[in-house]
Amino acid sequence: MSTTFPLGQDTLQHAIDRIGVVDMNTATIRQICAVAAEMERSSGTHFLHLEMGNPGLPPSLVGINAEIEAHRHGIANQYPNIIGIKPLKENGSRFVKAFLDLDIPPRCIVPTVGSMQASFTLFILLGQRKPGADTILYINPGFPAQRNQAKLLGLNTEQFDIYEYRGAKLEAKLESVLSSGKVSALIYSNPNNPAWFNLTDEELEIIGRMASKYDVFVVEDLAYFAMDFRKPLGRPYEPPFVSTVARYTDNYILLISASKMFSYAGQRIAMVCMSETVCDSTSDFIRSFYEMPTFGDAYVFGVLYCASSGVCHSAQYAYAAMLGAAVDGKLDFVSDCAEYGRRAARAKKIFADNGFHIVYSHDGDAPIADGFFFTVGYQGFNGEQLHAALLRHGIATIPLRSTGSCQEGLRVCISTLVNDSDFDNLAERLAIFHQSNPV
Repeated sequence: MSTTFPLGQDTLQHAIDRIGVVDMNTATIRQICAVAAEMERSSGTHFLHLEMGNPGLPPSLVGINAEIEAHRHGIANQYPNIIGIKPLKENGSRFVKAFLDLDIPPRCIVPTVGSMQASFTLFILLGQRKPGADTILYINPGFPAQRNQAKLLGLNTEQFDIYEYRGAKLEAKLESVLSSGKVSALIYSNPNNPAWFNLTDEELEIIGRMASKYDVFVVEDLAYFAMDFRKPLGRPYEPPFVSTVARYTDNYILLISASKMFSYAGQRIAMVCMSETVCDSTSDFIRSFYEMPTFGDAYVFGVLYCASSGVCHSAQYAYAAMLGAAVDGKLDFVSDCAEYGRRAARAKKIFADNGFHIVYSHDGDAPIADGFFFTVGYQGFNGEQLHAALLRHGIATIPLRSTGSCQEGLRVCISTLVNDSDFDNLAERLAIFHQSNPV
């Protein structure tokens, strides 16, 4: 049936009430998805779902075939080794060497049930490792669920929006926070979710140097690995390599997920890649509480074992095969994922043609890359108002406030914009909104 936009305010309010959302500005992504689905159901309108970061590409056949073969060999009746299967650990080590130019031994690489489990379980140990240092620092904007994880664990948090602290300004800001001695770890994503900016080498050097100075562990979430499509990344063992804080400190933990890189989100697998310095570090608390000698042992046998007793056995074989194929030049995952850049460029133009602006627009002097996400604002609307207005036009996004940002606007995910009709619908609905709200 045809739909007249905007949908009524009562349609939106009914959905909010039915789902039980207290504040849409701070609602979780899953809550927003539920509100959009309820509006879709009650109005009979097909929504454009730009709120959820589901991969918009087919899963890697390399992984699927390896997983099927593993099942044929009967591994489903065996508990996986908690430290990870040997092929995954070895191919993970080869992968970080090929694409990051880092030497991380297999013993320091551990599979987790997605990067979500990785950060949650790491926060447990990171909040305990140093007396008086139970604070996690978030360099925002960031993935909202990771902030909720610290809240669930009862950890103290610090956070700041990097918008005003790019480049050299970042050092003084970090100094002001880390000098208290209360911060055990800091976390950020690169490329950034939600804003898709990439930290510059200058900024990564500052983070690394300050982390070493104050004995802070850096959790670098590389969920969108090698997706800065401005650079010819993805050529194994050839520069340029993926940018990382690991060039500037030994206090690093990298999270590398199969979800977007190989479009393998449904199988929930990632790997934690610790430096040897982190893996072999220790403290009186770790020795007494976990009765284990090192951070790495306490993480695997003390925390991860209690959380899941291991990662899905067949998914480990899939991930191992995909990592190995990428290193051997048989799986060009970067070229595959470059489709997201093409979709983003097309979607950005549609938003710009209808009066929107990019909120987080630059890395240093360079415009941000086109990729999985971008951020938009609209003159005269704060983030909450704009979010509600676009929902009434059949477009679901998430407010930047929910990501820890202090800026007014929305995060847009382009993965579900697949064909011409999706882009046509986006253009039509934004045009209606723009005509009603001229800038």
